[in-house]
Amino acid sequence: MQAAAFDEHGGPEVITLRKLPVPEIADDEVLIKVLSAGVGVWDVYERQGVLVPEGSDLPIVPGSDGAGTVVAAGSQVTNVGVGDLVYVSATARPKGGFYAEYAAVQAQYAAKVPDGVPAEHAGAMPTDALTALAGLDALSLSAGAWLLIFGASGGQGHLAVQLAKRQGLNVIAVASGSDGVALVTRLGADVSLDGHGDMTEVLARIRDAAPAGVDAILAMAAGRTLDRLTEALVDGGVVAYAHGVRPEPGERPGVVVRAYDGESSPRQLQRLNELIEVGPFVVHVAETFPLGKVREAHQRLETSYLGKLLLTVA
Repeated sequence: MQAAAFDEHGGPEVITLRKLPVPEIADDEVLIKVLSAGVGVWDVYERQGVLVPEGSDLPIVPGSDGAGTVVAAGSQVTNVGVGDLVYVSATARPKGGFYAEYAAVQAQYAAKVPDGVPAEHAGAMPTDALTALAGLDALSLSAGAWLLIFGASGGQGHLAVQLAKRQGLNVIAVASGSDGVALVTRLGADVSLDGHGDMTEVLARIRDAAPAGVDAILAMAAGRTLDRLTEALVDGGVVAYAHGVRPEPGERPGVVVRAYDGESSPRQLQRLNELIEVGPFVVHVAETFPLGKVREAHQRLETSYLGKLLLTVA
């Protein structure tokens, strides 16, 4: 099979196309003919040697996220079957990732692509969607509460907006630039604001929308802007951020800070699918690259864009 892989850690230049054997599956695994693969910062960490999948040997085929068709299933697999269109989030994948024509993963990390999500775009969704769901779980807000999502037009943020609305929350989305504001408005945010704008005006609009204060902030980014936005929180309000956000939000009087990680498990995949299938769900893909342009995709990660980046394999 054709695959993009690396034999040493470093910059985008270490990833090359080569022919590798199609992986064989164990009894608890599925073999997937890959349609598309998401491109995320975790792929960069893997390429740099910061995060290396447990049990992996060189050459390493990166790609934690992907979607495709199951072409073989082990004898113990019951949740998906041959012919199913599935998406996968798998950090543990010693037999290689989704930057390849075929990928073998444990079936517990796979779920059928829900209605309403284009098959190709499903490959860009899994890790960010599961992480956004974990962030909402960490906040544990009741329907009707006011949630501010900071970084709302990014990969995790634009999915969090949609999942939060499905949970009955009032969403204030702070996005990047006018195009980011347009995106989160289209996705259903109750209030859409430009985080690059005048912060005094931004805070005034937040207070107009939620005079009693915002109950929580889901932070996909941090820094001075987030520090200002915490002024809109109710006393005892919560800031939740995913591990990896830098600088980490600090504790301050009257604010509770919680970190969270995404979880890829059968239960979370089922919950995610149930929320997605409530209505139209958008995985916004900023740019698509063929597998042969994988280096360019990793270079694009270092720039500003809305939503997700995607590799097409099939």
